[in-house]
Amino acid sequence: MDTIFSHIGMSLPVTNPVLIFSLVLFVILFAPFVSEKLKLPNIIVMILAGIILGEHGIGVLTRDSSFELYGTVGMVYIMFLAGIEMDITDFKKNRKAGVFFGGITFILPMVIGTLSSYFLLQYIPHHVVPYDSTVTEASEMTSQYYLLVASLLLASMYASHTLISYPIVSKYGVNKNRSISITIGGTMIATTLSLLVLAVIVGMAKGQINSFFWVRMAIAICIFLFIIIFVFPRLASLFFKRVNDSVGQYIFVLALVFLGGYIAQLAGLEAIIGAFLVGIAISSLIPRISPLMNRLEFVGNAIFIPFFLIGVGMLIDLRAVFAGPNTLIVAVVMCIVSNLSKYLAAMITQRTFNLKKVEGNLIFGLSTAQAAATLAAVKIGYDTVIKFADDGSLIRIFSNDILNGTVIMILVTCVISSTVTERMSKKISTESETIDEKIVKAQQADRILVPLYHPDNLVRLMELAVILKAKKSKEPLYALHVADDSPNNGMDHGRKLLERAARIASATDNSVKMISRYDTNVAMGMIHTIKENNITDIVLGLHHKNTFTDSFFGEKTEKLLQLTNQMVMVVKAVQPLSTIRRVVVAVPPKAQFEIGFVKWYDRVKNICKQIGASAKFFAPADTLEQIKELASRNKFGVPTQYEILDDWDEFLILTRELESDNLLVIVSSRKNNDSYLPAFEKLPQQLGRYFADNSFIILYPEQFSSPADKEIS
Repeated sequence: MDTIFSHIGMSLPVTNPVLIFSLVLFVILFAPFVSEKLKLPNIIVMILAGIILGEHGIGVLTRDSSFELYGTVGMVYIMFLAGIEMDITDFKKNRKAGVFFGGITFILPMVIGTLSSYFLLQYIPHHVVPYDSTVTEASEMTSQYYLLVASLLLASMYASHTLISYPIVSKYGVNKNRSISITIGGTMIATTLSLLVLAVIVGMAKGQINSFFWVRMAIAICIFLFIIIFVFPRLASLFFKRVNDSVGQYIFVLALVFLGGYIAQLAGLEAIIGAFLVGIAISSLIPRISPLMNRLEFVGNAIFIPFFLIGVGMLIDLRAVFAGPNTLIVAVVMCIVSNLSKYLAAMITQRTFNLKKVEGNLIFGLSTAQAAATLAAVKIGYDTVIKFADDGSLIRIFSNDILNGTVIMILVTCVISSTVTERMSKKISTESETIDEKIVKAQQADRILVPLYHPDNLVRLMELAVILKAKKSKEPLYALHVADDSPNNGMDHGRKLLERAARIASATDNSVKMISRYDTNVAMGMIHTIKENNITDIVLGLHHKNTFTDSFFGEKTEKLLQLTNQMVMVVKAVQPLSTIRRVVVAVPPKAQFEIGFVKWYDRVKNICKQIGASAKFFAPADTLEQIKELASRNKFGVPTQYEILDDWDEFLILTRELESDNLLVIVSSRKNNDSYLPAFEKLPQQLGRYFADNSFIILYPEQFSSPADKEIS
């Protein structure tokens, strides 16, 4: 092999950074094909690629600084994505189970791991350090004290786990299952506790444990939590309100993630804890379906996380297993203790909270992988030197056998984790559907049209259309521009608008059908397009008044409402949807009798869930009862309040309810429908005068028949 490479002017391992990056990208590219052929999870294929190509394999690549950098980024990125995709509402519902699992998945491995290690380590030779080694901190220990310290440190490795198979859960779309919320919550608790144990054990080994140590750690953690939980979300909200550029938003989020990781390190924790908490803290500002979320997932899954997995593989030296009996014994014991303790924790949690067996197995699959915190702990244990009181010799806390056994354990647990998670995720995804999933299937035929006229509101309209579209729907979004004889509304102007709309949608993996047409009447052009393409929903911006005599909605919108029966949303957005914290919904009497009642409710629910906002409904008592019933049957899933609004003439009381980060949704009605009120005639004037600084949506539900059927042939 070396000879072949030398003929083309190359030597092994490869040192050219351009070639290294190219080789890694080819591994990432072909891993899915190999995975499909071998029937192995993609994660395992990349770890195996690292084993084969690394210095312990054929030696094509070496774990240099680039792998250290990208590996660290990937490790942090996994925890960040887990945090940002964690549904806080679901976690609150399952918080007892999450806290219970976090406690038991920490305690069981600590107890089993400490006992097994204490009675095993005394038979494993110590790793003696030469006397001429540079040792700046080496506290003196007796052999029994050493065994206790080493056993506790090794047990802390079992107690932590890395959500290395979380991308599998996302791939199968089961990340909303309650077992995922329980596991992620438990991960945060168990990993934090294990890393705190790690910090304490290292302090013990270095003789630094005193009263000041505990005070310093408590203060540092409190400052860290304050910055992450209170400061970061406010900074992010201010930034997103002022910066619309999605690339700038992506860079800002990454900067927060790694700054949070660094602050965690300053507090004596690991960067992965900081990244996880940053993800939770800013998750409400990043809609699940948005260009920013798409970029975060794409870059992580395409580059950073695969680099981390390949780097983990490069650590593993399979030959070490056969180097001597000690390494093999240590590796077997570590694998048994790690997997057994995590399995017991998952099964106890399953039975305690009456979860399904498949959910218990999924918890085990997600929580059994060892990587991030385990690597940190074994590295610290291997690098930390103590002095034996018996003979004054310098030894490492962890020997070479434990180091090699750890990398074998990482491989085994990652294989088990990926395999179990893939099987359980596939099983859950094919089980009976929930009510929400049935509603989503019903939405898959929905076709959303966005008429484009002014470039100012294009971004906000497309963002809303993407959020409204069912995630599993294969239908494209429909973007329309109708050109007319006015000088500023020609075909060239329309083409630019349509291309811009397509770019925004493509950033979220949504396709756009661009429709450009000419008509002497823009409103009729829209109506013909709606009929020709079987459009079900229309999202359009609030009319820009050109003259004093213009109406609030404009002639086009008013004509559209008169001649269509589809649901229409007239939108005025003064800030990004991602910065909306609450949706206030005003519902007129008899709205429950309209054919579009369930549909508009579902749309409001979807907006709230995607942007992480709470909801408050104002409606007459009987209408509120129907909304509550609908919410209970369809699992609204967000914090919701209800207040009686009997008299629509008191609509202006909502000015006291609305704050700057609220979205007002007014469920209106076309004339001659059951829920139409004469008070709606004053609505434009009230909105223009009293709600000028608020974002709002005027929603016209679907109705039975369309006047257009009579007027348009």
